Amino acid sequence: MMVVRRRPELVCPAGTPAALHAAIDAGADAVYCGFNDETNARNFPGLNFTRRQMREGIEYAQRRETKIFVAINTFPQAGTESLWHRAIDDSADFGADAVILADVGLLAYAAEHHPRTRRHLSVQAAASSADAIDYYVRTFGVRRVVLPRVLTIGEITALNSEIDCETESFVFGGLCVMAEGRCSLSSYVTGKSPNMNGVCSPASHVTFRHQDDELLSVLGDYTIHQVDATTARPYPTVCKGSFVAGDFKGHLFEDPASLDVSALIPELVASGVTALKVEGRQRSRAYIDTVVRELRRAIDSFAAGLPIRTENLRYLSEGQATTQGAYRKAWR
Repeated sequence: MMVVRRRPELVCPAGTPAALHAAIDAGADAVYCGFNDETNARNFPGLNFTRRQMREGIEYAQRRETKIFVAINTFPQAGTESLWHRAIDDSADFGADAVILADVGLLAYAAEHHPRTRRHLSVQAAASSADAIDYYVRTFGVRRVVLPRVLTIGEITALNSEIDCETESFVFGGLCVMAEGRCSLSSYVTGKSPNMNGVCSPASHVTFRHQDDELLSVLGDYTIHQVDATTARPYPTVCKGSFVAGDFKGHLFEDPASLDVSALIPELVASGVTALKVEGRQRSRAYIDTVVRELRRAIDSFAAGLPIRTENLRYLSEGQATTQGAYRKAWR
């Protein structure tokens, strides 16, 4: 007798139209993407969507019964709100299934001007308590909350039992190890804020240089990694940098590794999570295609009561290493 289980929604990233097509064709239930400006938290050169590309992407998704969520998840400075308001207006006009927001002013604007467009709360809002989530639900009609990657399975289970709102948890991709939505390290080092300008450790501030027999990875004016030239090194981000602290030399917060909790899909579903999210809007369409197909197969296997196999995801991880982060353990 076949076992049928609740099938969580698979939410996948797209930084380009090609990646959007790849995610949809590979089996994503929903795709999240953003405009090519400071309104989204992946504001890198060569990424994201023009207005025409966004409209065409939404039309492509609708023909294939796939949802599109538009990330408008940075925080505008006073006097610049019009850029963010236009992003919300255009998303609603183009037929996006939801807008992903973090700023309370933008949530209020969306609720007032586009009440029929679903509002999802971005992980940038760092809402991880029932009281915080209840505030967003009651005040702005938020329908879904993207949970920060700092909660254990038990904490997610308890949270879902106390709120009247869908939740979305990250299942694979880059791992932000700081308080999400509140990171100031990259801002301090580069002068560019992930939360205001949409860029964490921008490539324009990254340099690599040789010193004696070692290779230095530099972000801004700070050396983040210093290793021998034959040793693999990660992309230089401050939170995953290698530092000297007393007698310890190494990665203080978390080793450079990708989050992979695909093996915990049964537990995440049992915890009440509605959707599983993949990080990676800066990744190639080939990466997106492979990750989405692997996770689509895993979710479908789980729903059918079959074993979950996702060992191929390791080869797409940072340094070919993975972690289950706070889902299974405390931070270092």
